[in-house]
Amino acid sequence: MFKYFGSLPPFLTFGGALLAFLIPYLFYVASNKLHEWGDPPWKKDRKTNS
Repeated sequence: MFKYFGSLPPFLTFGGALLAFLIPYLFYVASNKLHEWGDPPWKKDRKTNS
């Protein structure tokens, strides 16, 4: 079991890969929420009708 731990990348590699996914995803979610709350009515109608 312990022989596999030597071949694992360091913790910072896993942390960096996780952050490379999480940061853009969180910006995407936050941007969608801001558009949901702040878009004018004419823009919301266009989204739902198309």
